[in-house]
Amino acid sequence: MSDLAYRVAGPADQSAIAALDDSFTTEHVYEVAAGAVGFGLRMVAVDPPLAKVFPEDEPDAPDTDDDAHEIVAVDADGTVLGVVAVAVEEWNHRLVIRRITVEPAHRGRGIGGELMRRALAYGRDRGARTAWLEVTSVNVPAVRAYRRMGFRLCGLDTTLYTGTPSEGETALFMARPLERP
Repeated sequence: MSDLAYRVAGPADQSAIAALDDSFTTEHVYEVAAGAVGFGLRMVAVDPPLAKVFPEDEPDAPDTDDDAHEIVAVDADGTVLGVVAVAVEEWNHRLVIRRITVEPAHRGRGIGGELMRRALAYGRDRGARTAWLEVTSVNVPAVRAYRRMGFRLCGLDTTLYTGTPSEGETALFMARPLERP
């Protein structure tokens, strides 16, 4: 989409960023099988397709994005169509992708890929050596997209979502190196 602009988000963008729809629908999910000394993932079909809507953050939840760097994709009218929020962990020189969202009507057009490219460049410029993210095991469309972007599975947590609306899902951790240009 040539009529898009990418820029650092400002205070005026925050309400539009908060309103972005990060829901998705999938016909497959990953099931985790625990073995004696490890885990395995198996993709299984779900019928009917799973429609996932993430709950809003609780009002009293601590804001973990205070130090996040946000990049937005905006159309010619200035409408925010997508965002990526990242932060660099200084102790291990890791870029953490905290959020990447593209409005459903604009997915599949390269916006997420361009947001990620810009986020990775931001990390490289700040000395990050790797990029890391967390994604739920039911978000197969996102896992596929991250794999196309060079991310690989590096771990999982079967308990991260315990006691949350996502209970029963598994947190998958993905990472990729940030090679120098």
